[in-house]
Amino acid sequence: MANRITSLFNIKYPIIQAGMIWNSGWKLASAASNSGILGLIGAGSMYPNVLREHIQKCKSATDKPFGVNVPMLYPNIEEIMNIIAEEDVKIVFTSAGNPKTWTKWLQDQGITVVHVVSSVKFALKAQAAGVDAVVAEGFEAGGHNGRDETTTLTLIPMVKEQLTVPLIAAGGIATGKAMLACMVLGADGVQVGSRFVASDESSAHQDFKQVVVDAKEGDTQLTLKELAPVRLIKNKFYNEIQELYKAGPTIEELKALLGRARAKRGMFEGDLEDGELEIGQIAGLIHTVKPVADIVEDMVREFEEAKKAIASL
Repeated sequence: MANRITSLFNIKYPIIQAGMIWNSGWKLASAASNSGILGLIGAGSMYPNVLREHIQKCKSATDKPFGVNVPMLYPNIEEIMNIIAEEDVKIVFTSAGNPKTWTKWLQDQGITVVHVVSSVKFALKAQAAGVDAVVAEGFEAGGHNGRDETTTLTLIPMVKEQLTVPLIAAGGIATGKAMLACMVLGADGVQVGSRFVASDESSAHQDFKQVVVDAKEGDTQLTLKELAPVRLIKNKFYNEIQELYKAGPTIEELKALLGRARAKRGMFEGDLEDGELEIGQIAGLIHTVKPVADIVEDMVREFEEAKKAIASL
């Protein structure tokens, strides 16, 4: 499967395990990297000292390339970036911010930089900022998402038409067939999140993993677009949001309902009623919790089988 993405990251398969808050600690990232794909530590749910610990443990658990996903909206972003450089991490995925802010600085430290976007406009901004690759994430994705609600099927060919740097597709990808479809549409590789939430090595609470496995079509919804759009499993907290919307809430009222640490309560601590349960639409196709190595093996096998099957069409 050698291509621009495998060469860029020095990995066997063009698959990236997404750096998801409260799910992507060192155990998941190292298991992903050891399986021949690129593992990412999700820095968004970590204080700087915790991130350093996860990086060091990941180094001990794998001799393969791994990276860190960094949402740039956090106040201690400078400390986080310095830790990444000090710990000699070679790959950083940035999101939720202006790629111009950190791309050159990171590259000057010898770090490969990838930026996550949800539109053609921001893909072009990322390319202009000099990133080494772009992740284009469709509306189907879990967690924080784009406001335009552009689906992966639509977004990838539109971004490909405009971009020259390597393109990674994300959003609604959990199978080898979906991976092949995205690459037919122009992606050089795929980023997979929700499927790895339901893995043995994910740091998500076991009860949350079970909710993901039990999810059906229509059980998730994009909401809170006035703050930062987020796709959630429908639960008591989600229903409270919908009730508040009926009254035409202010941004302050939405923030008050959201409060602090909702995502931690839901995904990490297993509060299935009042927690924020972030997952993608593809959860309806996830039926088991299994080791990362098995997930990767399944995807690669299905990818190769689907490639052969195309000839019969």
